[in-house]
Amino acid sequence: MDLFNVLEMIGGLALFLYGMNVLGEGLSRMSGGKLEKILEKLTSTPIMGALLGAGVTAIIQSSSATTVMVVGFVNSGIMKLKQAVGIILGANVGTTITAWILSLNDLEGGSFVMRLLKPSSFTPIMAIVGVGILMMSKKDKMKDLATILVGFAVLMIGMDIMSGAVSGLKDVPEFTKILTMFSNPILGLLAGLILTAIIQSSSASVGILQALCTTGAVGYATAIPVIMGQNIGTCVTALLSSIGASKDARRAALIHLYYCITKTSTFMIVFYTLHAIIDFPFMAGTISSAGVAVVHSLFNIVACIIFLPFSQMFVKLVYLTIPEKEDPVVLTAEEQELRSLDARFLDTPGLALSHAKKVVLSMAAMAKKSINYSVELLKDYSEEKAAEVVRLETEVDKFEDELGTYLMKISSRDLSEKESQTLSMLLHCIGDFERISDHALNLKEAADEIHDKELKFSDKASEELNVFTAAIQDILTLSIEVLDKEDAHLALLVEPLEEVIDQLNADIKKRHVKRLRKGKCTIEMGFVLTDITTNLERVSDHCSNVAVSLLQGEEEGFEAHEYKDALKTEDNVDFQGRVLAYRNKYVLP
Repeated sequence: MDLFNVLEMIGGLALFLYGMNVLGEGLSRMSGGKLEKILEKLTSTPIMGALLGAGVTAIIQSSSATTVMVVGFVNSGIMKLKQAVGIILGANVGTTITAWILSLNDLEGGSFVMRLLKPSSFTPIMAIVGVGILMMSKKDKMKDLATILVGFAVLMIGMDIMSGAVSGLKDVPEFTKILTMFSNPILGLLAGLILTAIIQSSSASVGILQALCTTGAVGYATAIPVIMGQNIGTCVTALLSSIGASKDARRAALIHLYYCITKTSTFMIVFYTLHAIIDFPFMAGTISSAGVAVVHSLFNIVACIIFLPFSQMFVKLVYLTIPEKEDPVVLTAEEQELRSLDARFLDTPGLALSHAKKVVLSMAAMAKKSINYSVELLKDYSEEKAAEVVRLETEVDKFEDELGTYLMKISSRDLSEKESQTLSMLLHCIGDFERISDHALNLKEAADEIHDKELKFSDKASEELNVFTAAIQDILTLSIEVLDKEDAHLALLVEPLEEVIDQLNADIKKRHVKRLRKGKCTIEMGFVLTDITTNLERVSDHCSNVAVSLLQGEEEGFEAHEYKDALKTEDNVDFQGRVLAYRNKYVLP
């Protein structure tokens, strides 16, 4: 094997690793975070968790990615350790599918069907189709499909190049000596562990082993301990991702490590003890890439079946390793909510965006609650509610900062057109909800003044405010629903109500002037009333902005001012009809 063969092998390895990376990214983007969302919701039992873990890992082609995702779920408080353990066990089974795909190179036969199934036959077709779609299609889903095809093609081409480069190693005595050295179970295990830890992918390291198997010089005695080591080496990724995370997240990573060490140690002790007694004849033979796939799959499937009933044993073990303090830190609901903005989800932008949206909705709910409290303060003052408005305003400010930072990180990732629209909408909305909470604080200060100075609205003014605040609470509820459902039809209902609220604000001020002239109200109360209605009217403006931000994403070239101007023309029958309906609903007494 000369220098050029070495360069060829390195080039093949580079293409193989790059192809695997591209394939994984394409599969992840195509799923849009949906698979990970399923993991969050359907892991009530260890068996269901194991099945889902195996299924998701088989699709996204990475047990490391699945385990890191689970660490993120646990760190965010979304998932409990007892749920995570089943997924981790299943992920180790799902990752074995890659070895079976790579073993297609072993297919033999001269028939048309057998030749067509060989990667050397269909890989060029996949590459041509994939590149063609990437060059011509503008649809995100088609581009994701193309990325998968190209990634798979590059992976198989890299595998083919590696196999060709190492084909001559069979006749190299030094190579045979190295393989003989790795036949020692401990050395073979360490070799597999170190290789996998370096490249952080058991699927990739198994693929490299399968490429070496094409030389015909790798025996079962060498391959088996290397495969065992690869199963432990894959834990490095999750352990690294858990650095700086919560205790439970570190425990989840340790569950993966303890499980892999336990299953590997058990197998090595039992298998090599039996081998010493029985002397398995196949251990002296050579192993093919299909044989590697069989060993890898059987080992992980049997281990999962054996250890799944005892899965909670690993949970108890990690609690012994990382014990809970006597006085654990108790997070507030808001702090727990912000934890779901986990950096580990950024590698799956669809999932990260989904969590960000949930946090934005929580922020919106806090802003709405703050408005409700401030409205109640105007009617019936309470020190507790006043303090809660101040607290909520502080929390909403914190949410805006955290969300803004997280959403900007997501924006640097490769997003689909739909995801980009959602991201843009969320970035607009967090500012509006923060301003709504500011207006709630202003209303609270108006309530403070009324309480401190023992002021009182006239009965008529109170009735008018009741109608006005009901309309505000309605538009706030509607705008949050628009954000939650991303429903353009609902968004079209917001602007007519905002128009009615503007008119209510003007009418209330006119009525106050009339009462002032008749001596039924004071100038001081007039200032307070104006301050209140102005803040409430601005809340409706921000609700309008939320609806408009959704419509901007739905329609290319959308311009907010032009949209509002076009709506309010007299010939817009739909808009005028909705305005009339809202006017009939919110009639001042």
